[in-house]
Amino acid sequence: MKPNKPAKEMTTKELAKYIDYSVLKPEFTEQEIIDLTKDGVQLGCATICINPGYMDLCEPYVKGSETMLCPVTDFPFGDSSTESRVQQIEAVAKCDTVKEVDIVANFGKIRSGKLDEVTEDLKACADAAHKYGRALKVILETDALTKEEIKAGCHCVMDSGADFIKTSTGFLTGHENVGATPEVIQLIMDENQGKCKIKGSGCIRTREHFLKLIDMGIDRMGVGYRSVPVVLDLKK
Repeated sequence: MKPNKPAKEMTTKELAKYIDYSVLKPEFTEQEIIDLTKDGVQLGCATICINPGYMDLCEPYVKGSETMLCPVTDFPFGDSSTESRVQQIEAVAKCDTVKEVDIVANFGKIRSGKLDEVTEDLKACADAAHKYGRALKVILETDALTKEEIKAGCHCVMDSGADFIKTSTGFLTGHENVGATPEVIQLIMDENQGKCKIKGSGCIRTREHFLKLIDMGIDRMGVGYRSVPVVLDLKK
């Protein structure tokens, strides 16, 4: 949705509401995860994106704050069975600290043209999240897809009843990684026509890029811990 004022005129607190603070690196120690979660809460980010195994670790630090948790499921490959994916979603969606759940679409099946299977799977995932009142964000992994495959993936998400179309995991290898470029976001916006919210993630590392996507009308962005102070122009 287009903002009601230019991003450059927004306060730090207003800008932070666009951020899902990414705390997903598997090598993070528990103390690093705690410290980054506390940082995201202090800034007032929308959510902290965490791996499901750290729900109990992170919950105490978001309780009573405006920031909630966004666990990522079937991450980063998205190729588990639908039954497994639904179980992963339900395990975290039932927690009252969770705002939204992210899941990776089976982008190998998108590339294979098995769009009905992808849609059916995502519908089961969306239903599982909605059962607990949580929104579902679907990651297409756009760097692995052609423009036509991205468009097709958008329709899978739209038809499934999921709430967000998201670009990238940030963990794709073997491809050129460009992430949430304005061109990719515009492609998704044009195809989506406002039916789902849009989350950009991957390679959002400059304030200029961050502000531009807000002005375009993006709803949320996944930003890594090194880039959060950069995009918010925090003086360290």
